[in-house]
Amino acid sequence: MLLTESTLVFIAMNGVFAFSFYAVLIAGQLSLAQAGIAGIAAFTAASIAPAPTEWGPIPTLLFAMGIGMAVGALAAVILGLPTMRLRGVFLAIATLGFAEAIRIFLLNAEWTGGAQGMSVPKVMTPLIAWIVLAIVAYWFWRQGRSRYGRALEAIREDELAARAIGINVGAHRLTAFVSAGILAGLYGVMWAYYMRLIAPEDFAFEAAIDGLVTAVVGGTANFFGPILGSGFQTLLPELQRLIGIEAGWIRPFLSGLLLLIVILYLPGGIASLIPRRKQRIDVSALDAESPAIGRSHPAAGEIIAELSGLSKEYGGVHAVRSVDLTVRSGEVVGLIGPNGAGKTTLVNMISGLIAPSSGKATVLGVQIGKTPVHKFAAAGVTRTFQHSKLFNRLTALENVLIGAHLVAKPTFLRRLIWLPSARRDERLALEHAARCLRRVGLLEKAAVTAKALSYGDQRRLEIARALAADPSLLILDEPAAGMNHVEAEGLSELIRSLATDGLTIIFIEHNVGMVLNTCDHIIVLNFGEVLADGTPDEIAADERVIEAYLGSAESATDNAEPDADAKAAGARDVPGTEGGR
Repeated sequence: MLLTESTLVFIAMNGVFAFSFYAVLIAGQLSLAQAGIAGIAAFTAASIAPAPTEWGPIPTLLFAMGIGMAVGALAAVILGLPTMRLRGVFLAIATLGFAEAIRIFLLNAEWTGGAQGMSVPKVMTPLIAWIVLAIVAYWFWRQGRSRYGRALEAIREDELAARAIGINVGAHRLTAFVSAGILAGLYGVMWAYYMRLIAPEDFAFEAAIDGLVTAVVGGTANFFGPILGSGFQTLLPELQRLIGIEAGWIRPFLSGLLLLIVILYLPGGIASLIPRRKQRIDVSALDAESPAIGRSHPAAGEIIAELSGLSKEYGGVHAVRSVDLTVRSGEVVGLIGPNGAGKTTLVNMISGLIAPSSGKATVLGVQIGKTPVHKFAAAGVTRTFQHSKLFNRLTALENVLIGAHLVAKPTFLRRLIWLPSARRDERLALEHAARCLRRVGLLEKAAVTAKALSYGDQRRLEIARALAADPSLLILDEPAAGMNHVEAEGLSELIRSLATDGLTIIFIEHNVGMVLNTCDHIIVLNFGEVLADGTPDEIAADERVIEAYLGSAESATDNAEPDADAKAAGARDVPGTEGGR
């Protein structure tokens, strides 16, 4: 018989343990500390909790679980704070070292019984184990469609884009770490109160690998993945015994083979075979009056950004040198210049991605320097990138919905108890995202994944995602790159319409004709310095600009006032990407 009492308990316990890995995998982290955390939580809870004869089995178990989760959370914070800047294999090695340190400590401590272990009363039953698993699964189910859940998805897909949207990546990664620690502590207590005898070796490296394999095989594409993975991993040896095969190497062999297959051909795990329900919107509701999602903005003509002597050096190379610039609300400011002129470096400083070497700058009241990127976004600065940074596995609507992170209300805790206000706020956020898609002409493609869109549509989607934050300052880095002249004209009209609505825009573009026809104010950079600064007409007539960038007076005139032939052929486009910034 496959489903014995012990099998049912192990499926539930292993599922909880797999969820502790799932909690960090959905945020793009790889932690191997869970086994060690489970060990310290199990021994601590078993040492502190009273005997079942004093309180009764259920109260004793609940008290022990509370202790285990608290110990797990504390251990996760202790580990998480110094390791939050680590990524990939470095994070995995650091967390594995932490787990091994805990195991050695438990092995040499007198109160744990050392290698002999500790006796613990058996009070865990299949019913309790499955109730716990159901609660954990419910938690992650309700988390998935919340603002917090979307933020974790964004961090997993592209951390830099998540920061630019306004997501506090460090805080979210730490909360994911703490969630993993709580679940690891919970698993440790469940293990202790079922196995009767626990030893430090129960929480060794092999246990961590089993938990990771269970989570990966089950998959992170769906909250149900850890349960599927646990069922498979737990039932495999039972099936082996049922058909009379006693070879101990078969389970690890098949598990390893399945893991390889999943990584190569099914990256989302078994759960990815379950169709993912895409978020949709009732288009008819977009024209109905509803509470606006957004923020207050500076008055027209108010100073948005003020730069004084801003410079950036890389070794002996001056990428940007002594730039003075004032940007006022409602302006469209163009940055042009040859490749390597320092345009992207300048907007990276304005948006908080990099700190200047010298000079001062204030953007929407935020001092440029050591201020984190997400605080610039919180102040009202959003941007696109030279190379699109979309969340490729998510739909266009979901991409833009994540972009509304700063203006949408948090709903996770309210979703847990099904408050109507949570559903209302999620609906408002969806409608806001859909309006942003309609603004850029992509509403009909709301359910298409970002990676399936054409290049031009991806550029527009990135703008829609930036608009979802309701910014006061929008920075566009070569938004028309790769577009034909018709698409570029449409983008120019969109930029002008956004400026008419009061949005301030700074954009880098090599399509000089588009810049001259779109901007109120143009800055020309050359070798990191401001070569010219003025209106489109002044820039088009400036001989220094003509010599350094436009090439000739005739081409400048053509770009300023394109004739019919020029329009048919498209405005002049200076190809290439910005190098040596």
